Order: sequence, then structure tokens, then C-alpha cells
Amino acid sequence: MVDEGAAEQDRAPARVLLQGEPDGWHCVVVDGAGGERRSDLPGAGTRWSTGGRADPEPPWWRRRLAETAEGLRESVGQRLTDATFREFGAEAVITWFAVDEPVAWEGLVTLKEADPARFPGRVAPFVITLEPGRGALLPQANLLFSTHAPDAWTTLTTIAERCGTPPPKSSFLCGWADHRSVRVGRGTLALSTDRGEDGVERLAEICGTRAPGWSGNPELRFRLDGIDLLDQPAGDVTALLRELGHEIVTRGRTVRLAASGLTLYRPGEADRFTAVSLQPPAALGALRIL
Repeated sequence: MVDEGAAEQDRAPARVLLQGEPDGWHCVVVDGAGGERRSDLPGAGTRWSTGGRADPEPPWWRRRLAETAEGLRESVGQRLTDATFREFGAEAVITWFAVDEPVAWEGLVTLKEADPARFPGRVAPFVITLEPGRGALLPQANLLFSTHAPDAWTTLTTIAERCGTPPPKSSFLCGWADHRSVRVGRGTLALSTDRGEDGVERLAEICGTRAPGWSGNPELRFRLDGIDLLDQPAGDVTALLRELGHEIVTRGRTVRLAASGLTLYRPGEADRFTAVSLQPPAALGALRIL
């Protein structure tokens, strides 16, 4: 008699190995029976490319490798837990340990109950309602284009605490006074600020991104005029916005509502928009600093 429980446990992932090599990165998933599945991953190799010259690696190269490894650990974790849910109905949680930091990592896999957000209606989404010319309405908070920078950053911190995600991340983005982002589920909410003619730094752009697939807990949604911009097919979203009287300008896979300051982005062959940004319309940009 075959013990189906034991057989399933043998097929479940037990360990993950992440390795960076001169020609790129790969991971190996090891199941309970010792079987291995290797996958090549995107990411620059671990050697500094000198084009044949004998230049030493720059001081920042090791930090770049660490950032690459961090991003790949997150990506591997998402892919593995999605595959584990599809096959076993459970989540795969990886606890990573450095073997040779930053280029070699081993992760121990623990199976847990499926996230309630994987089942429709079990967890309320985190809905951001965009209001062109004004800003955005969030659950229990607002982000308006009149918001001073410190208040915007405080709001991001509050969102991170509420969603149980890491604190807001600050990064340099050309053209803005400051730029910070926070995770919401598997999506990202980012804010950029600009300094007005009166010298005050205020919120100047609201941007959200969400990759295809399961959106995490909670699901990040962006709505305009009752339309879920990142949840419906891009063609349907564009048609609905046009029916509501918005003037649509399409360039490649970018759709812009110039009068509203709204831009939607759709990469490659994706059938849905994966990013949205809202800025004050040009005609209102000068008025918001008065």
C-alpha cells in the first residue's frame, strides 16, 4: 500500500540553493526525496565585465551583487510559493542563510496553510481611488497634491505598518526632489515630491505597480471612475475610459489621459496594465503651489 501522504511530502520542496556564477545566476530546488530542479535566473554574473581590460572591480560592485541577490531571493520565493500552492495547496516559506555572501545562499522551505487572500472574497483589497487634479484617496488616509513631503512619508510608513511590509524605501529618481516606495501585497506604491516656487516640497506624483499573477495580501488596486485599472484587460480599460469622455493618447504600450495627468503602462505582450501614475495636469501644476 502506498502512503500518499509520505509520497506527497517527498515531492514537496525542502531546500533551495541560489548561486551566482560568472555567466549568471541559477537556483536549484531540492524536494524531500532529494530530487533537484534547476532554473537559470536573470541577473548579471558575479564578475565585473571589463571588455578584456585588466580593470579591477569597482568599489560598488559587491553592493550591486548583494542587491541582485536580494531581488532574486524574493523572486524565487514568489515563484516557489505559487508553484507549491498550485500543486499542494500550501505556501512555501523560505528561510535564507548566506553560504558565501553575496553570491551563494541556501534556503530551508517550510510549508504553511494557503494565504486567505488567494481565495476571492476572503481578504479585502487595498483600494486606491485616483482623483485627477487632486490626488488619491486611500483606506483611512488621503494623498493629495497639496500634501507636504513629511506628511506623505508618514502616510507611507503607516501603510507599511498596516500591511506588515518593510518600511518605505528611498531611492534617487531623476527629476524629483525625493522618491519613496512601499510594498502593498506584491504591489508597490511609490510617491515622488517636487519643490514649488514657494520653496515648499509637496507630493507631485503617485505611482503604483503590480506584476501579473497573484497580487499578494492585500491586493493593491487602483481605481478611476469605478474602473479597476490594473485588473481588467488593457483594451477594456481603454475603451471604458474613452466611453466616459476621457481623451486617450496611445504611444506604443503606454496610454495617457493628458487632461487628467494619468498614464498607464503595459510591458511586452502583457494583456493588462501593470503600472499607473498620476501627476497634476499641466494646467493645474502651477496652481497647486499658490
